[in-house]
Amino acid sequence: MQTSITFKNLDSSDALKSYVQKKLDRFDKLLESPAEANVVLSVEKIRHIAEINLASDRLNIQAKEETENMYSSIDMVVDKIKAQITKSKQKVRERRPGPKGGLKGENGTSSESGSDDDQEADSQVIIETISHKPMDINEAIMRIDMEKENFFVFTHAKTNKVNVLYKRTDGNLGLIQPSP
Repeated sequence: MQTSITFKNLDSSDALKSYVQKKLDRFDKLLESPAEANVVLSVEKIRHIAEINLASDRLNIQAKEETENMYSSIDMVVDKIKAQITKSKQKVRERRPGPKGGLKGENGTSSESGSDDDQEADSQVIIETISHKPMDINEAIMRIDMEKENFFVFTHAKTNKVNVLYKRTDGNLGLIQPSP
Protein backbone atom coordinates (compact mmCIF):
# COMPACT_ATOMS: atom_id res chain seq x y z
CA MET A 1 0.00 0.00 0.00
CA GLN A 2 1.32 3.39 -0.93
CA THR A 3 1.11 5.68 2.09
CA SER A 4 1.77 9.38 2.50
CA ILE A 5 1.85 10.80 6.02
CA THR A 6 1.47 14.50 6.75
CA PHE A 7 2.14 16.10 10.12
CA LYS A 8 0.40 19.35 11.15
CA ASN A 9 1.49 21.21 14.29
CA LEU A 10 3.48 18.12 15.18
CA ASP A 11 7.11 17.14 14.71
CA SER A 12 7.72 14.39 12.19
CA SER A 13 8.39 11.15 14.03
CA ASP A 14 9.74 7.89 12.61
CA ALA A 15 7.97 5.98 15.38
CA LEU A 16 4.57 7.39 14.34
CA LYS A 17 5.34 6.77 10.66
CA SER A 18 6.25 3.13 11.24
CA TYR A 19 3.23 2.66 13.55
CA VAL A 20 0.83 4.02 10.93
CA GLN A 21 2.50 1.99 8.17
CA LYS A 22 2.27 -1.19 10.23
CA LYS A 23 -1.42 -0.59 10.91
CA LEU A 24 -2.24 0.18 7.26
CA ASP A 25 -0.32 -2.82 5.91
CA ARG A 26 -3.04 -5.03 7.39
CA PHE A 27 -5.48 -3.70 4.81
CA ASP A 28 -3.49 -5.12 1.88
CA LYS A 29 -5.06 -8.54 2.38
CA LEU A 30 -8.56 -7.05 2.72
CA LEU A 31 -8.34 -4.96 -0.44
CA GLU A 32 -8.34 -6.67 -3.82
CA SER A 33 -6.46 -3.97 -5.71
CA PRO A 34 -3.56 -1.67 -4.81
CA ALA A 35 -4.57 1.21 -2.58
CA GLU A 36 -3.26 4.63 -1.72
CA ALA A 37 -3.59 6.07 1.76
CA ASN A 38 -3.23 9.71 2.75
CA VAL A 39 -2.77 10.11 6.49
CA VAL A 40 -2.91 13.45 8.27
CA LEU A 41 -1.76 13.57 11.89
CA SER A 42 -2.34 16.88 13.64
CA VAL A 43 -2.44 18.43 17.09
CA GLU A 44 -4.80 21.24 18.11
CA LYS A 45 -4.34 22.28 21.71
CA ILE A 46 -4.79 18.98 23.58
CA ARG A 47 -6.62 17.13 20.78
CA HIS A 48 -4.63 14.64 18.73
CA ILE A 49 -6.38 14.12 15.40
CA ALA A 50 -5.77 11.25 12.97
CA GLU A 51 -7.43 11.38 9.56
CA ILE A 52 -7.12 8.74 6.84
CA ASN A 53 -8.29 8.90 3.23
CA LEU A 54 -8.01 5.51 1.55
CA ALA A 55 -8.49 5.24 -2.21
CA SER A 56 -8.60 1.93 -4.03
CA ASP A 57 -9.96 0.79 -7.37
CA ARG A 58 -13.70 1.06 -6.58
CA LEU A 59 -13.42 2.16 -3.00
CA ASN A 60 -12.92 5.58 -1.42
CA ILE A 61 -13.00 5.63 2.38
CA GLN A 62 -12.49 8.52 4.78
CA ALA A 63 -12.31 8.45 8.55
CA LYS A 64 -11.31 10.90 11.27
CA GLU A 65 -10.79 10.43 14.98
CA GLU A 66 -9.57 12.65 17.80
CA THR A 67 -8.47 11.77 21.33
CA GLU A 68 -5.90 12.99 23.83
CA ASN A 69 -3.29 10.47 22.63
CA MET A 70 -2.04 10.18 19.03
CA TYR A 71 -1.57 6.40 19.16
CA SER A 72 -5.12 5.82 20.38
CA SER A 73 -6.41 8.18 17.67
CA ILE A 74 -4.57 6.12 15.07
CA ASP A 75 -5.94 2.87 16.49
CA MET A 76 -9.50 4.15 16.51
CA VAL A 77 -9.38 5.57 12.99
CA VAL A 78 -7.87 2.32 11.68
CA ASP A 79 -10.75 0.41 13.31
CA LYS A 80 -13.22 2.72 11.57
CA ILE A 81 -11.52 2.14 8.21
CA LYS A 82 -11.55 -1.63 8.73
CA ALA A 83 -15.27 -1.57 9.56
CA GLN A 84 -16.00 0.45 6.42
CA ILE A 85 -13.97 -1.93 4.23
CA THR A 86 -15.72 -5.01 5.59
CA LYS A 87 -19.12 -3.33 5.21
CA SER A 88 -18.31 -2.44 1.61
CA LYS A 89 -17.14 -5.97 0.83
CA GLN A 90 -20.31 -7.38 2.39
CA LYS A 91 -22.45 -5.15 0.17
CA VAL A 92 -20.59 -6.41 -2.89
CA ARG A 93 -21.16 -10.02 -1.82
CA GLU A 94 -24.88 -9.42 -1.30
CA ARG A 95 -25.29 -7.81 -4.72
CA ARG A 96 -23.36 -10.52 -6.55
CA PRO A 97 -25.68 -12.91 -8.38
CA GLY A 98 -25.73 -16.58 -7.45
CA PRO A 99 -24.30 -19.44 -9.49
CA LYS A 100 -25.73 -19.78 -12.97
CA GLY A 101 -25.25 -23.54 -13.22
CA GLY A 102 -28.41 -24.37 -11.28
CA LEU A 103 -28.70 -25.71 -7.77
CA LYS A 104 -25.67 -26.74 -5.79
CA GLY A 105 -25.53 -30.15 -4.20
CA GLU A 106 -24.17 -30.93 -0.76
CA ASN A 107 -20.66 -31.47 -2.08
CA GLY A 108 -20.56 -28.06 -3.80
CA THR A 109 -20.92 -29.26 -7.39
CA SER A 110 -23.78 -28.43 -9.70
CA SER A 111 -26.58 -30.95 -9.78
CA GLU A 112 -26.72 -32.94 -12.97
CA SER A 113 -30.10 -33.64 -14.52
CA GLY A 114 -30.91 -35.88 -17.42
CA SER A 115 -33.51 -33.92 -19.39
CA ASP A 116 -33.72 -30.37 -20.68
CA ASP A 117 -36.94 -29.74 -18.70
CA ASP A 118 -35.14 -30.46 -15.40
CA GLN A 119 -32.30 -28.09 -16.27
CA GLU A 120 -34.76 -25.33 -17.12
CA ALA A 121 -36.60 -25.85 -13.81
CA ASP A 122 -33.32 -25.70 -11.86
CA SER A 123 -32.41 -22.32 -13.33
CA GLN A 124 -35.73 -20.88 -12.10
CA VAL A 125 -35.25 -21.92 -8.46
CA ILE A 126 -34.35 -19.09 -6.09
CA ILE A 127 -32.39 -20.17 -3.02
CA GLU A 128 -32.97 -18.26 0.21
CA THR A 129 -31.32 -18.88 3.53
CA ILE A 130 -33.22 -18.24 6.73
CA SER A 131 -32.28 -18.21 10.36
CA HIS A 132 -34.62 -20.13 12.56
CA LYS A 133 -34.49 -20.09 16.33
CA PRO A 134 -35.88 -22.71 18.70
CA MET A 135 -39.48 -21.95 19.72
CA ASP A 136 -42.69 -23.71 20.61
CA ILE A 137 -45.69 -24.07 18.31
CA ASN A 138 -47.70 -21.25 19.96
CA GLU A 139 -44.90 -18.77 19.35
CA ALA A 140 -44.66 -19.93 15.72
CA ILE A 141 -48.41 -19.36 15.29
CA MET A 142 -48.03 -15.81 16.60
CA ARG A 143 -45.11 -15.18 14.21
CA ILE A 144 -46.97 -16.48 11.13
CA ASP A 145 -49.91 -14.21 11.98
CA MET A 146 -47.66 -11.18 12.50
CA GLU A 147 -45.62 -11.65 9.32
CA LYS A 148 -48.58 -12.35 7.03
CA GLU A 149 -46.65 -15.13 5.31
CA ASN A 150 -48.06 -18.38 3.98
CA PHE A 151 -45.50 -20.48 5.85
CA PHE A 152 -43.01 -20.20 8.69
CA VAL A 153 -39.94 -22.37 9.29
CA PHE A 154 -38.76 -22.85 12.89
CA THR A 155 -36.89 -25.26 15.12
CA HIS A 156 -39.19 -26.95 17.63
CA ALA A 157 -37.81 -26.25 21.11
CA LYS A 158 -38.68 -29.69 22.55
CA THR A 159 -37.56 -31.92 19.67
CA ASN A 160 -34.83 -29.61 18.30
CA LYS A 161 -35.95 -30.47 14.74
CA VAL A 162 -36.99 -28.17 11.91
CA ASN A 163 -40.75 -27.77 11.48
CA VAL A 164 -42.84 -25.84 8.95
CA LEU A 165 -46.07 -24.11 9.89
CA TYR A 166 -48.23 -23.17 6.91
CA LYS A 167 -51.62 -21.65 6.11
CA ARG A 168 -54.03 -24.02 4.43
CA THR A 169 -56.46 -22.98 1.69
CA ASP A 170 -59.40 -23.52 4.08
CA GLY A 171 -57.95 -20.86 6.44
CA ASN A 172 -56.61 -23.26 9.08
CA LEU A 173 -52.96 -23.86 9.87
CA GLY A 174 -50.96 -26.98 9.06
CA LEU A 175 -47.76 -28.23 10.68
CA ILE A 176 -45.09 -30.29 8.93
CA GLN A 177 -42.71 -32.07 11.25
CA PRO A 178 -40.16 -34.82 10.65
CA SER A 179 -40.99 -38.33 11.75
CA PRO A 180 -39.35 -39.48 14.99
